[in-house]
Amino acid sequence: MIAGDTLPRPPYSDRPLALSLGDPAGVGPEIVAKAWTALRDGGPPFVVVGDRDVVAAAMPVRAGGEVRRVSSPLEAKAVFADALPVLDLPLVSPVVSGQASTAHAGAIIRWIETAVGLALSGAVSGVVTAPIAKAPLYAAGFGFPGHTEFLAELTAGAAYEGERGPVMMLAAAGLRTVLVTIHQPLRQAIAHLSSDAIVKVGRTTAEALRRDFGIAEPRLALAGLNPHAGEGGTIGREEVEIINPAAARLRALGIDCPDAKPADSLFHAEARATYDAAICLYHDQALIPVKTVDFWGGVNATLGLPIVRTSPDHGVGYDIAGRGYARPDSLIAAIRMAAEMASRRGT
Repeated sequence: MIAGDTLPRPPYSDRPLALSLGDPAGVGPEIVAKAWTALRDGGPPFVVVGDRDVVAAAMPVRAGGEVRRVSSPLEAKAVFADALPVLDLPLVSPVVSGQASTAHAGAIIRWIETAVGLALSGAVSGVVTAPIAKAPLYAAGFGFPGHTEFLAELTAGAAYEGERGPVMMLAAAGLRTVLVTIHQPLRQAIAHLSSDAIVKVGRTTAEALRRDFGIAEPRLALAGLNPHAGEGGTIGREEVEIINPAAARLRALGIDCPDAKPADSLFHAEARATYDAAICLYHDQALIPVKTVDFWGGVNATLGLPIVRTSPDHGVGYDIAGRGYARPDSLIAAIRMAAEMASRRGT
């Protein structure tokens, strides 16, 4: 458990997870098949939303597993120990491993939409998304920076009690980080920083730590933007004018969040033991420490949604797709985390 977790891991939900296949030309099909091989006996169970034949082609021969079309998540759970279940939504053009194609964009988007729809209807307990490549989706007209923003749009009309996200969380062994800005160029990310944005992320994170992770009294840390967290305003004014005022507002709301600490000393083992999640101000500030601590096992979770959603913390891996040696560690961790979050929510 990460420091601060106070409840044991709950039993898995009666409903499976939905796993969208992601980019079929990347490592998604292979790691999905390998994840099923690892989890088929003990779970948590999941149903793949994607192209059945693409998944079957990626199944390792030595796994001895069948890839079976199913018509519902209920059927998927019943067959999970014996076969990898797929809600078959076929592609309209062939897949070449390692080669991005805008021809697959429509299917990739449909798979995500279908998985989210199943979660919103209560047919599945949550969603796990295999990696997508943004460039071919953009070329096909996809209008969102990434998965996180698309999922927020798909769930915007659903009822949800509490702080609404999306807030991106990265989690690895002994560390959780959350992002105030996500997929923005660094210059824009700094320009867009505000106390309001930091407070919203802090509130959403504290609520999610209680609801989804079983932490009764969440402790947050806040990374500084400038060297030495600004040295009292002598090396940049953002801490004085934006960041520390946000921390004070969070404390006034009853959330444990000290003023900003220098980012270069926030992520070593002793520091990690003092908080349950670190608020980071831009993309790489959050992702570099997680990938350093556990490059293969990191998980991306979206907080503040009416559904549970996790994803492996890596990309499509075109350079190794179809070669048989992609590692499923991060996807397996994402599946397990989604199941635990769903159980704590009672979904």
